[in-house]
Amino acid sequence: MRFIVPQFIEMEAKIVGPLTFRQFVFVGIAGAACFVFYFILPFYLFLISCFVLGGIALAFAFLKISSRDLPTILKNSLIFFLKPKIYLWRKGAPLKFFKKEVIKKEKVEEVPSLKVAGESKLRRLSTQVETKTK
Repeated sequence: MRFIVPQFIEMEAKIVGPLTFRQFVFVGIAGAACFVFYFILPFYLFLISCFVLGGIALAFAFLKISSRDLPTILKNSLIFFLKPKIYLWRKGAPLKFFKKEVIKKEKVEEVPSLKVAGESKLRRLSTQVETKTK
């Protein structure tokens, strides 16, 4: 008898009770910071800072957006905004945001059009293999 074995199962091990190590670190750092704030700040500031810090820690520990956790989303967005972007343009193409009177037509080199090749042998062979024909 054959059984289907599930694949691509990714689960972090539960280290501290129902929490994974990563979740425990986020909640533990927030708890330690609140413990220090209790002795340093006045009581009303302590409560406000603990609610804010606790909310942020719980979001970092448990919030998932499209099956991705919040630290991963923030890391990816930070990398996206800090990486240089590559902008490509065709040399000699007229700029379209100027008025027509301002643009002087210069000799623009003709860009050769792309040639469309016929059906490749590789595609034909892959079709033959998939359909098992000769």
